[in-house]
Amino acid sequence: MSEPGFYTLIPVILTLVLSVWSRNVVLGLFVGVFSGVLIIHGPNPFTAMSLMINHYFVAQASNSANMGILLLMVFVAGLVGLMQRSGAAAAFAGMMTVYITSKAKAQAAAWTSGATLFFTDSGTPLIVGPLFRPIMDGLKISRAKLAWIIDSTASPIAVLVPFIGWGLYSQGLIAQEYKSLGIDESAFLSYIKAMPFQFYSIIAVIMVPAIVMAKADFGPMKKAESDCANGIVMETAEALKSEIITDTALQKAKPIMVWLPLSVMLTVMFCLLVPQGFPLDMVNMPSNVFRASLSTGYICAALVLMLLMARYGVRSLAEAFSLYLESMSKVVNVLIILVLAWSLGAVGKDLGAPAYIAALIDGSLPVYLIPATVFVVGGIISFSTGSSWGTYAILIPLIIPIAYQFDVPMYVAIGAVLSGGLFGDHCSPISDTTILSATGAGCSQIDHVKTQIPYSLFNGSCSLVAYVVAGITASAWALALGVVLMLVGLVIMKAANRQNS
Repeated sequence: MSEPGFYTLIPVILTLVLSVWSRNVVLGLFVGVFSGVLIIHGPNPFTAMSLMINHYFVAQASNSANMGILLLMVFVAGLVGLMQRSGAAAAFAGMMTVYITSKAKAQAAAWTSGATLFFTDSGTPLIVGPLFRPIMDGLKISRAKLAWIIDSTASPIAVLVPFIGWGLYSQGLIAQEYKSLGIDESAFLSYIKAMPFQFYSIIAVIMVPAIVMAKADFGPMKKAESDCANGIVMETAEALKSEIITDTALQKAKPIMVWLPLSVMLTVMFCLLVPQGFPLDMVNMPSNVFRASLSTGYICAALVLMLLMARYGVRSLAEAFSLYLESMSKVVNVLIILVLAWSLGAVGKDLGAPAYIAALIDGSLPVYLIPATVFVVGGIISFSTGSSWGTYAILIPLIIPIAYQFDVPMYVAIGAVLSGGLFGDHCSPISDTTILSATGAGCSQIDHVKTQIPYSLFNGSCSLVAYVVAGITASAWALALGVVLMLVGLVIMKAANRQNS
């Protein structure tokens, strides 16, 4: 094939356009991969379809490391489903609400409860929201404020935990690029090192208690809080009539059904990993050894939880096991996205897309601005598609090779992709966590988006400045700058509130 040209970007462009148009990342990725195979192997659609399935889908899914990730995602989904539908997570969150006597304590308790349910970003809004709705209503705290709090402790917390779905999914994408580039470092270790550079996620989590303590609400949220205090309540959305948790489960579930299985999971994981060199020698640890240890931990935790469900009369062992299998099936869409994303990355490499993008960037964009640019582009894609994971699937295969070629700090680049995807997700009215947060809090989706976007844009601006600095210095101290900017901004907002009152 000739020198890489614009045609190498056609699969990615089609993926983006179709994902936004259809609001379906799977469709976009499928068509993107298919178009790439047509470009490489000729216009015969039947031949292209056969080659796409055999040379890309099957090859990617059957790869030993990739298969380990797919299986691990299945076991994670099984445990998370049990946690949600057994009522265990709700019981654990309820334990956090004992000492609530003021607005500040109520908001802090909602924030803490959301943060402790780190293992289920989609379940957090449906657990914490209904639990705190009556408390917030009684203290005259707007439901839009509750929606923002639980939205800020769902995905932003989940993406910072390396051994649950968000982290494992992203590590799968990173590992594929590392293998192609010959980078020896494990994807897990890279993810850990990139965590301090997830500026948006960290600032979003910190911003909640900062605003609560400073009483520095601004924009539409300030009006919503003022109206609620005066008895004017926003139009509310009907709470989700969910079958996730039965009445029996809510009545009989105990907090031990969360902390004991998670303790077992961590204990098993560490007992298996420490003899292999964890955490000091992660570089030489085979990736499948790590994933097998994680999978074993999740399986043991699920078994303990099923026994506890039977012990407390929530469900019989047979029913619990059926629920476990049913929960595993819920992750099929995510597995499909992963295989398609790996395939799109492979097609892009076969076409020469990373080399073409590198040639475009060379001399036209300062290297230190690449992380900031990635953050903004990730935000745009995620906002348009409503999918952080879809954004990661599109950007990680492009950005890691570019960072490697131009000596961009790799952990900064990875952190920028992860944060950019979350930034756009937080602003997007079509994001699943946006919809679930509004539903769980009992406020309308438009009210949640309207009140949260100014906070997200403010956080995003602080993060953008931090990424420019991180691109220059490669130092995690840039996070401190982002946090300081956020706090200074809130002080200014509070002063302005006082002046206007």
